[in-house]
Amino acid sequence: GMGRVNIRKATKKDLSRIAEIYVFNNRMNYWPIFKDDGFSFGELQVVTMIDNYFGKDEILKNILVYDDGLIKGFVQLKEREICKIYVDTFFQSKGIGKELIEYAINEYGANNLWALEKNERAISFYIKHGFNLTGEKKFEEDTIEYLVHLTR
Repeated sequence: GMGRVNIRKATKKDLSRIAEIYVFNNRMNYWPIFKDDGFSFGELQVVTMIDNYFGKDEILKNILVYDDGLIKGFVQLKEREICKIYVDTFFQSKGIGKELIEYAINEYGANNLWALEKNERAISFYIKHGFNLTGEKKFEEDTIEYLVHLTR
C-alpha cells in the first residue's frame, strides 16, 4: 500500500531510536520470562546497544526503519533471515509490524527467522504472514529457553 514510502534504510542518525525501541521491547517481552534484572536493566542500555551492536556498520546497513516523521519500528535482516523486528511499544497494533515484515518479504526475499518459543504473540504474527514452524529448535544463547525456527 501507500504506507510503503514510510520504510527506508537506517542511518547513523536513527541509532538512538532503534536502540531505544529494541531495549524497551526486550524488557517488556523477556524480563517476565527470564526475570534477569542484571541483564534487562543493567547490560541492556541504549548507549551500550549502540556501541556494542546497532552502531556497527555491518549491522546498521542491514536495518530498515519505519519512519513517518518519527521512527516507530525497524527490521534487521541478515541476507534472507529476519534477525530482529520491533515496533515501539507506544505504536503497536497499528499495522507497522505488518508493513515492515511485508516489505522485508517482498523487497528482500526474507524467508526465515528464529523466535523465542514462549513468545506466542510473535509466533502467531509470523504464521499470519506465511511462516511455518519447521520443528527445528535451539537454545537461546546462555539460557535454558528454546528458540524455534520458522520458514516461508
